[in-house]
Formats: sequence, C-alpha cells, structure tokens
Amino acid sequence: MAEQLGLLGKDVTMTRKFKVTGRVDGVYQTTRPEDFQTAKVDALEVTFEGIPGDRHGGHTRKSGGREPWYPRGTEMCNERQISILSDEELHQIAARMDIPELKSEWIGGNILLSGIPQLSLVPPRTRLEFEGGVVIRIDGDNVPCRIAGTGIAGNFPGREGLDLLFPKVARRLRGLVGFIEIPGIIRAGETATAHIPEQWVYQPE
Repeated sequence: MAEQLGLLGKDVTMTRKFKVTGRVDGVYQTTRPEDFQTAKVDALEVTFEGIPGDRHGGHTRKSGGREPWYPRGTEMCNERQISILSDEELHQIAARMDIPELKSEWIGGNILLSGIPQLSLVPPRTRLEFEGGVVIRIDGDNVPCRIAGTGIAGNFPGREGLDLLFPKVARRLRGLVGFIEIPGIIRAGETATAHIPEQWVYQPE
C-alpha cells in the first residue's frame, strides 16, 4: 500500500488511498444549545450547519483554548460540528479508567461507530460516507478535555479524580470531529465507509 517516491531529490513514503467500512451503533444529540451531554435518538438530521439546535452547530464558531494562535472569541470556520466516537475505543478508555462502561452520551458524542480500527487516528480530509447519503469531512482527532471528564465523573459519584484522569488516558482514543459535506439523516444500523485519502509525512528538512 505504501510506495517510495523521489521528489526533489528526497524519498517520500506515500500511502495510497483506501477505504474501511464500519457500522453506526447509535446517534445522539443535545436537546438544548447549552447542554454538553447528548441523548440517544432514533435518527440524526444534519444540515450544512451541523445538527440543528446543537451547541456545536453553525457555519462558524468562536475560538477557544484549542486555538491559542487566535485571540479567544475570534469568529472562525466551524470544523467541529460533529463528534464521532468508536465503540471499541470507548471500551479501551473505560478499562484505563477502571470503570464498568463509558457511554457516548456522557462525553457529548453524536455518532457511535464500530468496526473501523483505530478510528481516532483516521487522518484529516477523510470522507466518512453513510449508507443514507450523508457525508462528513473529517477535520482530525478530538483532544480529550476536563469538561468531558466531568461528564463521566457525574456517573460515578464514589470515584474521585475521574475528571482529570480522562484527559490523561483518552488521548488519541477520544474520536474525531468533522463538518457536514452532504446533509441528510443518519440512523443506527447504517454502514459507514471511511474513504482514507492518499497520505504522506511532510518533512521538508
């Protein structure tokens, strides 16, 4: 799948495009814009603005701690409309946190997938195409934060420190964020195909 190309006198390892197919195990959304946690629904309607009424919806968003290169509150393109999680990775995180389960709803997930190995490492520019016609363009992995950790901790009142433990153990397991490229409706049980683009490591020196 990988090949060596000589570009400008330097060998570059290229990985050809390919696809991986998984399954939608559940879809979730908030009921109020101020809510972080989500609730399971039968179908998830998405538009070019993301999920109508969701706190992460909109064509644009305000920059925050994830964008230290902009003054906080700068209006910018919203590439984080949708949160996509992996059932297999949630089980890994739960094991690392020594808790019996970790539900998508607790950490604000919108789509739960299974069957796509190492989902959180799927690269930017990937097209996630759903059986019903929706396409989500992946921006990148979702960095775990204390807010999500607090959502988990609320379900285990006898445990201390889960809010801080989550960001430590969930790095590169916390799923993906992306934006809607083709709108429509996503339902549990659909197939979801990740169209992985051609890849390379940019190392100019």
